[in-house]
Amino acid sequence: MPSAAIGLATRYVLRHRAQSLLLASALGLVFALPLCLRVLVRHAQADLRARAAATPQIVGVKGSALDLMMSALYFKRQSEPALPLSALSEIRAGGSAQAIPLHVRFHAQETSIVGTELDYFTFRGLKLAAGRQITRLGDCVLGARVAQKRGLKPGDALFSTSDQAFDIAGIYPLKVRITGVFAPVGTPDDDAIFVDLKTAWLIEGRSHGHDDVAKDQNAVLEEKEGNTVANASVRMFQEVTDANLNSFHFHGDTGTYPVSAAIVLPNDAKSEAILAGQFARSKTMQLIRPRDDMESLLAQLVRLEGFATTMLLTTAAAALFVTALVFALSFRLRRREFGTLEDIGVARSSLVMVKSLEIVIIIVLAAVLTAVLYAAAVFSAPALMRWVV
Repeated sequence: MPSAAIGLATRYVLRHRAQSLLLASALGLVFALPLCLRVLVRHAQADLRARAAATPQIVGVKGSALDLMMSALYFKRQSEPALPLSALSEIRAGGSAQAIPLHVRFHAQETSIVGTELDYFTFRGLKLAAGRQITRLGDCVLGARVAQKRGLKPGDALFSTSDQAFDIAGIYPLKVRITGVFAPVGTPDDDAIFVDLKTAWLIEGRSHGHDDVAKDQNAVLEEKEGNTVANASVRMFQEVTDANLNSFHFHGDTGTYPVSAAIVLPNDAKSEAILAGQFARSKTMQLIRPRDDMESLLAQLVRLEGFATTMLLTTAAAALFVTALVFALSFRLRRREFGTLEDIGVARSSLVMVKSLEIVIIIVLAAVLTAVLYAAAVFSAPALMRWVV
């Protein structure tokens, strides 16, 4: 009789496919949500901790420590005041730490353009998969995912994106030459465009190149104390080439030029403690330890996860009660059917087995869907974290 009970239960589930699948899907979804949430949170915690632990200290202008950390670690463009480049010279002067500048203000079609120095690539373990390193003004190297997503390779070019359609400050899109592509490392570095600091300042409008004014007197507006002031007819270059490279120049003291943040690499624990003490007294700058600040952020994340999990489990309990009610009503509506089976000689215990097997089949289907969703969450967690962070 067990085989007959299995046959009856299976036939009923197949006969009412839409109802059975809907019920199994609802159960599978409410069971999968807490598991998937846990997978995503654990993956996010591991990634965030690893990135923070690999960065000893970050220095920037006083303000939000979280914004500073996200700017330096994940290249999030912030509206925070910039740090003068001369501040890095003060850190380096003592010889107890290395300072790597980062200027994260501009982007190319929503991909952050990161101005930095070659030391950053060594620090992060970034190695070229194709092409060569930055060699001059106007060069850039792409992260692996940027190159793959856009189909770019060494020798191609891209344009920086203006934040405003009409920028009266004179910050126009700059065409930069792609010289190389980094090998994938599975970090936010795969999603960035890297240039040197001077190119970042060029995009910002602190440097420019133009036609030789001395060869065109019609372009001269005024000559005063050895300085030549040109009129609007002078053509400004929007691309650095070998032919016009020497025409690009900077104005003023580059020590006052801005950087968004700087990664500080102390020589030892003593140097790290001394630097922390020095910046604790500063009224304009702050030095943070990403590991400590990240743990504070993750503590909040864990609290939110606990709250969300409680809500999801409550929803799952409610779904179980609703499912029990659905089965109870279904069996009640089928009393005549079960009565007929009893009349033709089917034992009551066998009918109980049929009902139980119908419930088991729905639960098995729900478990399969839960497993599929869980596996999908594990597989897609890295991509989801890149999109979120």
